[in-house]
Amino acid sequence: MLKSFKIKIFLGITFLIFPFFASAVNLGEKASFFIDQNYDLYNRSQLTATFQKTTSKIYFYVDDNWWNSLTFNEQQEVNSALDKLGEEFAYKIYPALTSTFGSEPKPGIDKDEKITVLIHPMKKDAAGYFNSGNEYDKLQNPNSNEKEMVYLSSNFILSSLSKSFLAHEFMHLINFGQKTSKGIQEDTWLNEARAEAAITLLGYDSLYQGSNLERRVRQFLNFPSDSLVNWEGTTSDYGVLNLFTQYLIDRYGMKILIDSLQSEKKGIDSLNYALSAAGFKEDFSQIFTDWTIAVLVNDCNLGLKYCYLNPNLKNLRLTPSSNFLPLNSDSTLSVNYLTKSWAANWYKIFGGGGILTFEFQGVSNGNFKIPYLLCDFAGICSVNFLILDKNQEGKIEIKEFNTKYASLTIIPSVQKQGDISENLSYSWFVRVVIPSQSKPNENSSENPSTIDGIPSSFTFKKNLYVGISDSDVVYLKMILDKEVVHEKWSGNNYFGLKTFSAVKKFQEKYKNEISGFAGYQIKCTGFLGAGTRAKINQLLGS
Repeated sequence: MLKSFKIKIFLGITFLIFPFFASAVNLGEKASFFIDQNYDLYNRSQLTATFQKTTSKIYFYVDDNWWNSLTFNEQQEVNSALDKLGEEFAYKIYPALTSTFGSEPKPGIDKDEKITVLIHPMKKDAAGYFNSGNEYDKLQNPNSNEKEMVYLSSNFILSSLSKSFLAHEFMHLINFGQKTSKGIQEDTWLNEARAEAAITLLGYDSLYQGSNLERRVRQFLNFPSDSLVNWEGTTSDYGVLNLFTQYLIDRYGMKILIDSLQSEKKGIDSLNYALSAAGFKEDFSQIFTDWTIAVLVNDCNLGLKYCYLNPNLKNLRLTPSSNFLPLNSDSTLSVNYLTKSWAANWYKIFGGGGILTFEFQGVSNGNFKIPYLLCDFAGICSVNFLILDKNQEGKIEIKEFNTKYASLTIIPSVQKQGDISENLSYSWFVRVVIPSQSKPNENSSENPSTIDGIPSSFTFKKNLYVGISDSDVVYLKMILDKEVVHEKWSGNNYFGLKTFSAVKKFQEKYKNEISGFAGYQIKCTGFLGAGTRAKINQLLGS
């Protein structure tokens, strides 16, 4: 995590008048440090720590309160962990990152080529942070510790993740040395992107289980529609950022991040500069759009730009918001939403039948990009793009929906620079019209039904599973009789083991079609969820 500090007085004159020199420190000596109360477990702004360990590149200080709460054996474990972490930094993290991205401020404000690492208890989601205010003297920042330093959470010191977190925070120190110290204030999200990429560069994500990458995938899938650039330091910010950064370096190489760091530009402009200098035709906007498709399908067969190359991400696919349309009548659906710049949203539309019309309208000052996927019942999809006019409005019409095409997935995003915290609105509207020849005769006294005993207007709208008693189970058994069981059974409303077995057979029979509705390869579990319901409703409407 990055804690930024904005200086408001002249730097050069101050450094000339107030030089700093390294002073000798002995193991066991105590020192007072300013810390960030937003991260500290006890909301402290200062603490006393003891100089516990030194290696060739690091001074390790440990919060006294935390250290004194440990048993002797626990203290020995921490000491051993610090020895290993110090060696890892000296022989792997430091040489790899500085040779790739450049050096931290050296010897820096404290005139000492070693960095200081302060360990203290932090709040649940915090693993560490960097405060650029420590790079200025106390006349410029009264709360400066006047050291090249980073902070690590005591919660992870005994974890294998500690080296990942140290690499992340040290990358912020490099960013300060390469960019901030030259008067260029990098966008926070891109600073964090390089810090996340440093962990992958060092190979710490290679073993997926328990890695930082695994954490970020989980955070991304929990909330994928977070803005990439509107940085608030939440776990969802890190999830989206990491998964985009993995895609960027997968497709365009780490050099894009390196060259953008060395340029005088910042943020998106620096990435576009680096992409152009490397000879790529795509700009940031195109790459972001391609990424929004890749995290949905992750299928190289659809196009090499629509998948991850990292083997640890080969199974990554997000689940879009599902929107089911009634099968046996004309229907409409509308959605209104607020979003921020560089945040994607995914909507899957299925059900219905006949001619589907989709209309989109975005706020006029938005720069919307809307790829969409049309998928058939075998799960084969095509990528298209909705063309918008100057008023940010567009429309498409799809014939043979729910006969030839199983689903439509739209991915709207705003892609504009400027006020990234601004909320921008959009709406979309879907209308399905069933051709007249396929509609029931409204004047007829008959109540036509695909299966005797099931009203033509009925559709399955809820999940069904073993142990439930529900009136829908009666109709479910009628369908299972026809599709997989071929024998009459009790017409009660209880979902028992026989029903469970029949649902599994039904799922095996229509596995590809159900997977197409669900948006992922299903397992035949006997649970009647959204994908299985959609297939049954299609049969009812056919």
